[in-house]
Amino acid sequence: MIKFTLTAGDSGSHARAGVLSTQHGDIRTPVFMPVGTVGSVKGVWHRDLKEDIGAQIILGNTYHLYLRPGLDILRQAGGLHKFENWDRPILTDSGGFQVFSLAQMRKITPEGCRFASHIDGSRHLFTPENNVDTQRIIGSDIMMALDECCPGNADRSYAAKSLQLTQNWLERYSKRFKETEPLYGYEQTFFPIIQGCTYPDLRVQAAEHALQFAGPGIAIGGLAVGEPTEVMYEMLEVLDPVIPQGTARYLMGVGTPANLLEGIARGVDMFDCVMPTRNARNGMIFTWDGILNMRNAKWAGDFTPIDPLGTSFADKIYTRAYLHHLFIAGEMFAAMLASEHNLAFYCSLVAEARRHIEAGDFAAWKDATVPRISKRL
Repeated sequence: MIKFTLTAGDSGSHARAGVLSTQHGDIRTPVFMPVGTVGSVKGVWHRDLKEDIGAQIILGNTYHLYLRPGLDILRQAGGLHKFENWDRPILTDSGGFQVFSLAQMRKITPEGCRFASHIDGSRHLFTPENNVDTQRIIGSDIMMALDECCPGNADRSYAAKSLQLTQNWLERYSKRFKETEPLYGYEQTFFPIIQGCTYPDLRVQAAEHALQFAGPGIAIGGLAVGEPTEVMYEMLEVLDPVIPQGTARYLMGVGTPANLLEGIARGVDMFDCVMPTRNARNGMIFTWDGILNMRNAKWAGDFTPIDPLGTSFADKIYTRAYLHHLFIAGEMFAAMLASEHNLAFYCSLVAEARRHIEAGDFAAWKDATVPRISKRL
């Protein structure tokens, strides 16, 4: 049975430690989940995800996997775990955010969302019902309910209408989920998604409705989509007392290292973001001493480790000078090495947060750590 168990709390904040148990393994929270959109964490071996980075769970994306390789191939393969040879948990986004991003290529109605493929322009329809069926075929351990991701700057009228649509879809999604069974011999669950934009009362309304359908966890969506960071934190503070303590909280698509620690302080358990790999490909490195742009000439003669305080394979054997050289030379290994380093940093950051939660001094550690890891070097 997929379940979430709290194991510790911090006396100076709302930070928690817990365990989310699945048939593909236990996930110790707080956790950062590397994004493997199309069945691959871009540029990183699965071996390294496990042994060096310490990834407990990775993501897949329903929109992208539905389009390519397609459901027939995934069904023949026996689901995404077997297709990509990953034996730990997988979470899939419903694809709602990707469809939201196709502003000029989609139409949202009460029935569902019609959209044009970004690959070939072919027309498709996601409904709550076929979205359940699609994620059953993909075979993720944790599925996300189909929702509309409301823009961060939406006015109240739009936000309220969007939330009503998401709530209607959730009711249909839950009904279809109960009518269907997993296809590959292990349990699946789904997380409802709390929307409501930046309006506290809508967020509370959304949470109270979504909790009627929640199992071990619930997701918080529609943040980090254009609203100020402080507003995102405010919404988390609004939701913290509304969501039961024994329910895992997943903040979708967030964010910077500082965002993770501030989110943990406000009761969040699970995070994902493309930032560590996307920014890595452009030369941005996150370290315990701050943020580096590896394209800057100042690193050309710096023979210290990439992160002297880091614990990854890359930190042990490669220097800043070498990584700078790879980026300037246009060598593909630069993006691979930087991606592995950044993912290892993110996973070690939340693991260290967990240790301080268990020790009861997370709040003080967080306050000292956020300025240090956020500064530009």
